[in-house]
Amino acid sequence: MNAISYRQEIRPSDPEAVSQIVRSSGFFSESEIEIANELVRDGLAHGGNSPYRFLFAELHGGIAGYSCYGLIPATAGSYDLYWIAVTKKMRGKGLGKNLLFKTEELIRNLCGRRIYAETSSRDQYLPTRLFYEKCGYLAEAFLDDFYAPGDSKIIYSKHLK
Repeated sequence: MNAISYRQEIRPSDPEAVSQIVRSSGFFSESEIEIANELVRDGLAHGGNSPYRFLFAELHGGIAGYSCYGLIPATAGSYDLYWIAVTKKMRGKGLGKNLLFKTEELIRNLCGRRIYAETSSRDQYLPTRLFYEKCGYLAEAFLDDFYAPGDSKIIYSKHLK
């Protein structure tokens, strides 16, 4: 992990790199991959005026992982974690946890109080749910059949101290 560097600035090559990272998971549809890409393009086009903030983890000149987060409108310090993903090669090595904790630190520095993350109830997302739980997130809501029949939404939260 010592060779990992972090940056918040978005570069023109980032949308494609994010698409590759998200696609490598095998979890997401093409429309979901396009949404991840669209958020990065929005950040690139609008800079500080975009509601989306990013943290990129770089290894040997390439993006090894990233997070996307933003203030939930009309709240006093509640943030959504829209995406967190690492390359297939880096999964299970602690990068996701480090990326999440660094993202939480950035949100704290923005006077963030709570962070919310949502995921699917499908079996393939069990590692994702366990990841959030191991990082101190609590399952706060279960929305039955949210995404599709048999595919419910689980909303996790963490109080940032």
